[in-house]
Amino acid sequence: MNLPNKLSIIRICLVPVVIALFLLDAFIPYARLWATLVFILAALTDFADGYIARKYNLITTLGKFLDSIADKILVSSSLILLILAAPTTYGINLIIAISVIIILIRDLIVNTIRMIAASKNFIMAADMSGKVKTAIQTIAIPIIMSAQDFGKLLNFNYLYMYTFGLILFLVSIILTITSGIHYFKKGSAVIKSN
Repeated sequence: MNLPNKLSIIRICLVPVVIALFLLDAFIPYARLWATLVFILAALTDFADGYIARKYNLITTLGKFLDSIADKILVSSSLILLILAAPTTYGINLIIAISVIIILIRDLIVNTIRMIAASKNFIMAADMSGKVKTAIQTIAIPIIMSAQDFGKLLNFNYLYMYTFGLILFLVSIILTITSGIHYFKKGSAVIKSN
């Protein structure tokens, strides 16, 4: 097993650590901040495994599978944590919950379309809006996850930081929908053409 694949496995193994730390907030001081740091470390392994695989020509079918699974597990579990942590003020918890459902449904549809296209020997690469969406989500998630603990640590109203993360997150939802529509159109054309 090559290094990029090992990094993907490490990313998968870090997910339970993120979840446990986040949920143990009542028992461990600044646990959500620690969970955020582990999330960032896991996200960095995503960057590293892709970079190493491309630079040293270590791209494998197993690696593509592991990388994709690791990403989905990390992001999906973190999104669910955001629902648990969302304040009920102004219906923010409902906004987060609906947003997470949109992301998960979009990912399920896109992955299904990609599998069908792959079965017809057509590889659907990620488009720019999908990449930007992922980048913004990767920034928004740790901001939202850590806002409350940063507020405690630095003695400021965490809602300012939380709101900034939420705005980024909502921008990612718009990109989630637009990139999902793009994949659906492109995938429908590929499926119908064969």
